[in-house]
Amino acid sequence: MSAPAAVSAPNRRMLKKLLVVALGMFGFGFALVPFYNKICEVAGLRDVWQPGEADAAAGNTQIDLTRKVTIEFDSNVRMLPWTFKPKASSIEIHPGQLTQMVYEVKNTLNEPVTGQAVPSYGPRLAAQYFRKLECFCFTQQTLAPGEVRQMPVVFVVDPALPKDVNTITLSYTFFRVDGANRKVVPG
Repeated sequence: MSAPAAVSAPNRRMLKKLLVVALGMFGFGFALVPFYNKICEVAGLRDVWQPGEADAAAGNTQIDLTRKVTIEFDSNVRMLPWTFKPKASSIEIHPGQLTQMVYEVKNTLNEPVTGQAVPSYGPRLAAQYFRKLECFCFTQQTLAPGEVRQMPVVFVVDPALPKDVNTITLSYTFFRVDGANRKVVPG
């Protein structure tokens, strides 16, 4: 085994320069903290949040707590061998409040069936204020024979909803979409 080679003079100078540069960079970064704080103070960025009384009153300012809207839920099937209903026929909400309703659907046939829900709103103008964040109507649903499924719809009613609208009806109609194996079911 050979002894470790001694570091040559040019390499030593290079290591010293590298060490000085690294220490300089660390010092520069450390010195930037008060400089950054002063820039934020002058620009008014330090006053974005100040602890105090406002913290106790903090809440979702998008919810209109001054009024309530009744949301009625309706469910229908069209030529589809399913039972389909919401967990509740209506609820009261504040505009701006995040809300979830669960629908239950069951395939009553002994074969898989695919359907798609189409929503409608009453009054018609409510559609522009009804924001669905999650909905089973976004995709086709295939249910196995006898399968029962819980399907949520998550929504918010825009607080800009006209004050004279106190009730919104959300109606879903499920249609069969699987085409080739289609059996017409009276209903």
